[in-house]
Amino acid sequence: MISRIDLRGAALPEGQALRSLLPRADFDVTAALEKVRPICEDVHHRGDAALIEYAEKFDGVRLTQVRVPAQALTDALEQLDPEVRAALEESIRRARIVHRAQRRTTERTEVAPGGVVTEKWVPVDRVGLYAPGGRAVYPSSVIMDTVPAQEAGVPSIALASPPQKEFGGLPHPTILAACALLGVDEVYAAGGATAVAMFAHGTESCAPANMVAGPGNIWVAAAKRHFTGKIGIDAEAGPTEIAVLADDTADAVHVAADLISQAEHDPLAASVLVTDSEELAAAVERELAEQVAVSKHRAERIEPALKGEQSAIVLVDSVEDGLAVVNAYGAEHLEIQTRDAAEVAERVRNAGAVFVGPWSPVSLGDYAAGSNHVLPTGGCACHSSGLSVQSFLRGIHIVDYTRDALAEITRHVVTLAEAEDLPAHGAALKARFEWKVPGDK
Repeated sequence: MISRIDLRGAALPEGQALRSLLPRADFDVTAALEKVRPICEDVHHRGDAALIEYAEKFDGVRLTQVRVPAQALTDALEQLDPEVRAALEESIRRARIVHRAQRRTTERTEVAPGGVVTEKWVPVDRVGLYAPGGRAVYPSSVIMDTVPAQEAGVPSIALASPPQKEFGGLPHPTILAACALLGVDEVYAAGGATAVAMFAHGTESCAPANMVAGPGNIWVAAAKRHFTGKIGIDAEAGPTEIAVLADDTADAVHVAADLISQAEHDPLAASVLVTDSEELAAAVERELAEQVAVSKHRAERIEPALKGEQSAIVLVDSVEDGLAVVNAYGAEHLEIQTRDAAEVAERVRNAGAVFVGPWSPVSLGDYAAGSNHVLPTGGCACHSSGLSVQSFLRGIHIVDYTRDALAEITRHVVTLAEAEDLPAHGAALKARFEWKVPGDK
């Protein structure tokens, strides 16, 4: 059901040498980029007509328009199951609490008498958000995309999700209902690379955006890479990942269930257990066999994910070694199920999000912890963060010096300009004063 990697009995390697021993999905964005590039250029040149053709080709629906009518959003919300609505509303409420606390404040710093640098935070003008709609429906991603953008103060927000044949070419009604709950009324039936291209270039129906954010498949990731430099992107999201660092205090039933919960997403999803307990490893293997047998998406997603090269049980000599392994791995989601889990979690350096103890499973974070579930994958947690209010803000420095403050620092600026062989830089300051440096004629 799941392979083993035994790292016991010798000192662990470091850095890339350790990362190379750990499981990871084969996710070749570069190869996908070659297929995506002509699609993006076609959307650039033909706009809505290209979007409509690609919806028929990729999604099997013939659209008459790309933008979702306002009435469809209203209808979707009115027809939403009350229990689902209540759950979405609570998820939104909790996400707002967490993301509102991430807002940045203007900082004014006087670095010398009369010399002030102020940093203010300005939201991007317009963002295009993406909510996947392939193997599953993700209203939770609508929330995770939209709430931080709204709390950042982005004035123009649009969202795209793939058209669904069974819903007459509209995105899934639960996606539309989530948009309505959040007050997002600019929604488009566009999927994959075509949605990213629509936001990047703009079409007859959709104004171009400054930034595209949100999770998606390899085609979304490739399109984001294609447009890097033209627009801002949050990240190139890959297949979802869970790593669980556990010792002999962990409950094998919980661990197996959590590994399965991420395998349920996609055949390329990664489920990794890192443990110093042979007994726990064996118990989790037994639990996986029993729980997978009765899982809904066993054959098409869960079994391929657990049996794939991206998933494994990694055996280590100690929790300390396990911590080194998970820091090298840089998981999207990392659970700590050990003694003193909170203390161990404090020493995690590389993870998209950390879930502490047996009562903080990844599934909670996927929906209603208040945290964001749009997180770095593929080891990118070693250098990148998940989606947040900060993702949609730009820091701008405002420099305000008086005449006296500039005069006081001019000698140092001129010296550094001369050291860099850029004398005109220094001359720009000297021109403001009757001032010379030693050696000037």
